[in-house]
Amino acid sequence: MITTSIFPGRYVQGAGALDLLGEEAARLGKAPLALIDRAIASLVSPRLEAITTLAIARETFGGECCDPEIARLQAIAEAKGSDLIIGIGGGKALDTAKALAHALRVPVIIVPTLASTDAPCSALSVIYTPEGAFQRYLFLPQNPQVVLVDSALIAAAPARFLVAGMGDALSTWFEAEDARVKGAGNMTGRPGGATAHALARLCYDTLLEYGEQALRACERQVVTPALERIIEANTLLSGLGFESGGLSAAHAIHNGLTRLHGTHGFWHGEKVAIGTQALTILGGRPPALVEEVYGFCAAVGLPTTLAGIGLAAVTDAELLEVATAACAEGETIHNAPYPVSPAAVVAALKAGDAIGRAL
Repeated sequence: MITTSIFPGRYVQGAGALDLLGEEAARLGKAPLALIDRAIASLVSPRLEAITTLAIARETFGGECCDPEIARLQAIAEAKGSDLIIGIGGGKALDTAKALAHALRVPVIIVPTLASTDAPCSALSVIYTPEGAFQRYLFLPQNPQVVLVDSALIAAAPARFLVAGMGDALSTWFEAEDARVKGAGNMTGRPGGATAHALARLCYDTLLEYGEQALRACERQVVTPALERIIEANTLLSGLGFESGGLSAAHAIHNGLTRLHGTHGFWHGEKVAIGTQALTILGGRPPALVEEVYGFCAAVGLPTTLAGIGLAAVTDAELLEVATAACAEGETIHNAPYPVSPAAVVAALKAGDAIGRAL
């Protein structure tokens, strides 16, 4: 059997790592364009202006990773002659930067200012509609050339973002294990190797060991070894684990949940956590493991009920809409080594909600 695993070209992490951006950018281009999240523009722009090795043009991200935004930015980059894209911000800004670099056929440097998703390291952009509903996956031919993570920036962000990242990372081992048992392909279309599955398991173990400590550090906006471990788990281990290990039901259920407007105010990882909880039930995981998952989520503040992602009054018809979308042809839920159907997904969501309510 041929297996394939893919990785970013370089991963840099630590407090103050943003000061190395000029050095990293100079290796890859001469006319970089930085796409910056509006929320952190005032914080990072002075740091970019202080870079003396090369001038970095700046553009503000419009807020949604969608085709119109990518087209808008492509026109700007082409007019400037940009030969390198730098994405700075949260998951959607980074996915947009990767898609933009792909359209321009230039390298990309990814600078996450949140540890809220596993998007930074991947050769994948999740494209949404302008209204925020999942539209499609854009598979890219190459991972980012550089992923640069300034832990001090992560610590300065509200702790909810770190927690959401733990919710995204929580799915990694479960989905990779589903794909391994099924023999399903990862993001390359081929099964992942033993390295990818070992990293997925390390991701899960790191969350359980360091998650609560890291949350307390982030709440106080300080960088500690525990926080560094969780930043790495959320960003690198989860990214490598999902991309080279494979996806399954948790992310498919997340995609279905985006169909309901009530979920749009909640973060990707918060919805993925609900998907992971449903996966453990749908896949018949041992009760002790299900309890471990729910206990971890409760300890770090991840949602454990549908009300926790804005669906307190959800109807059976709406849950069926979610489940039908999750089971659509081509969705990753079909990588699962157990029977799946819209009815089974609805049952798992309702049973999971009941477990969460009993905590």
